[in-house]
Amino acid sequence: MDLQDYRKQIDRVDEEILRLFTERMKICAKIAEYKMQNNLPVFDPARERAKLSDIYERAEEDMRTYTNVLFSLLFELSRLHQKKIIRPSTELMRQIERAIEETDKSFPEHAVVACQGVEGAYSQLACEKLFAVPNIMYFSSFEGVFAAIDKGLCRYGVLPIENSTAGSVNKVYDLMMRYDFHIVRSVRLKVDHNLLAKKRTKIEDIREIISHEQAINQCAGFLSTLKNVKITVCENTAAAAKMVAESDRRDIAALSSRSCAELYGLDCLAASVQDTGNNYTRFICISKKLEIYPGADKTSMMMVIAHKPGSLYKVLSRFYAMGINLVKLESRPLPDRDFEFMFYFDLETPVYSEKFSQLIGELDSICEKFKYLGSYSEIV
Repeated sequence: MDLQDYRKQIDRVDEEILRLFTERMKICAKIAEYKMQNNLPVFDPARERAKLSDIYERAEEDMRTYTNVLFSLLFELSRLHQKKIIRPSTELMRQIERAIEETDKSFPEHAVVACQGVEGAYSQLACEKLFAVPNIMYFSSFEGVFAAIDKGLCRYGVLPIENSTAGSVNKVYDLMMRYDFHIVRSVRLKVDHNLLAKKRTKIEDIREIISHEQAINQCAGFLSTLKNVKITVCENTAAAAKMVAESDRRDIAALSSRSCAELYGLDCLAASVQDTGNNYTRFICISKKLEIYPGADKTSMMMVIAHKPGSLYKVLSRFYAMGINLVKLESRPLPDRDFEFMFYFDLETPVYSEKFSQLIGELDSICEKFKYLGSYSEIV
């Protein structure tokens, strides 16, 4: 037999698999109708566990792992099909539907907005890209922004969440676990770092450079070329520029924006010193109230899943089975729990789609804890 003969055999087997799979899903639909009439849950863990155990024992030894994966996915698809028929309405889905109905049809142009840093911060620039006329309140820390939203001091807050060069802003992710909030919009901002110092200062005079840790990480290549220079972390790039302007020293510089050079009367000793010219930071706009504006096609959520093999796979397989694109997956350690994590997901799926409502309706069954952060659109 040659390759074409083997492929014909595979084609015949695939045709039979397709016929049996279709037959199985039709039977699943009848089971869903029975469960709906008799108020029975879709998921029967004891039944599924027994089935997988039986299949594992009956499979050929070298096929057992593959067989377990195949039938686990098959059972996953069967549950999805049943839930598509039953479509239970959850309290969360009702909250989302109310938010869609009650939220204004256009994003506000004016609002009181909390930002971390001082005048000239990148958070301010992101805020001005989100709002035409923002009334900005500055806070010294990321937690200050979350607290301002939580206490009702500001309607919105703007926070950096990730950078295309340096990665995620971990402090923000950790605070997400502690505060009750929702994401209402996001924005990508091109970040251009410059070495700023007092007037008539030369680059060879610099003995200390200060900036935010993210900016320092994004300019690691440039900083490695400077000899005998101390690198100091501060809370914000704009705060760094302000500190240099107010300092009596002439051997200190800041990594900050061009706008801060003009704002604080500093010279630019070296321009665009970040490691890559394609350097973007993504900011989120958060609110206490759930607001979902027209065009929302991204969804963010956080989950704690069981600390056992296959738990994350079961979540990811749902996204795959529904054809939902996962654009970000982040994990952060849970306080007081050894080597257990909260997982953060960004998904591309319109909030109005059937896939979205189906996903929201069944997430509780695949995780220990679930937190819906919001559905929104992103300004690029």
